[in-house]
Amino acid sequence: MRETYYAGIYWGGREDSAEECARRAEACFHLLSRCDPIYTRWFEQADSRKKALQLQFEPTADTFLRFFKRRTYQEGRDGFSLWVWTGHEEGHGGLATMRCGSAAELMPNNCLLYLPSEEPERERVLQVDVLAGVLHAMVLAWEPDWGVITSDDFRDNLSAEGDAGTFVGWVTYLSRSRGEVPALPEPVRVQPVEDKGTLLLLTPERLTASNPEHLALGRHVQEVLSAKGLLEPVVSGRPAT
Repeated sequence: MRETYYAGIYWGGREDSAEECARRAEACFHLLSRCDPIYTRWFEQADSRKKALQLQFEPTADTFLRFFKRRTYQEGRDGFSLWVWTGHEEGHGGLATMRCGSAAELMPNNCLLYLPSEEPERERVLQVDVLAGVLHAMVLAWEPDWGVITSDDFRDNLSAEGDAGTFVGWVTYLSRSRGEVPALPEPVRVQPVEDKGTLLLLTPERLTASNPEHLALGRHVQEVLSAKGLLEPVVSGRPAT
């Protein structure tokens, strides 16, 4: 079965206001639009595809603030959640979800982007430099503690629990607050994200769980980072997806 890939960023309790969440969401979607054309238009979700395609919106702070003021997108008094999609046929575009503004200690805030699984978008987006841009965009907007782009299969091979913050993927983000990133073996590349933290790009080619060399490299890098205390859970005992 073909591997499916996602991008996810996670951070602990942070009681951002609706206005702050809306500002960050606008920044995220604006930066994502520069990564690939599929991220230039967005729709709310609905009970049917036909209805949802009538719900296109401009991803501005004003729009997101209007969403977050609806009860549908409020998690009681504890933050906001939202699901949106790109309007493409299944597998050709992307679904984005966010949970933000929560001060809860047991469930992380997060922003997730499910990546294309069908051609030609899959081939175009699943390139390491494109994905580095995607994670870079998400990090600049939300300032998370940790982030990853990986396949579900690769994650499951490296982490039995899948706790956010505890494993590496094809592209991994570590906040500066986690500590200094040590020297890592070839072919791993390291890129700064301004003053926020560091991206680790595990392989230049597509990372797959079916490649034993990729799994061995991932496990080795994970061990090095874990030994330095850089792969701790974002919150205690919560899964990454």
